[in-house]
Amino acid sequence: MSSKYSGGPTETERCIESLLAVFQRYAGRDGNATSLSKKEFLTFMNTELASFTKNQKDPGVLDRMMKKLDMNNDGQLDFGEFLNLIGGLAQACHVQVTSSPTSSGPQRP
Repeated sequence: MSSKYSGGPTETERCIESLLAVFQRYAGRDGNATSLSKKEFLTFMNTELASFTKNQKDPGVLDRMMKKLDMNNDGQLDFGEFLNLIGGLAQACHVQVTSSPTSSGPQRP
């Protein structure tokens, strides 16, 4: 992905490329490269979002998340369903950052 208006990809384009790469890294380990199986989803969550999963006191939370994200009930998460997870997490982080009494918003790198 490369922006036609600049010398290289924009920050947003790089973020999209990163999401695609992460999804592709985990999808297909069980044979279908277009979706995450439950096992692949659990591997993704325990690797990429380990701080979230390690802080969970409820052992069934990941199963319920998978079931809720699997909109077509096929036992797999396609890229769109995966993006619902990422979007929901990003939204929760945004709410946390913007509701902090000492926060003036996200800090620029």
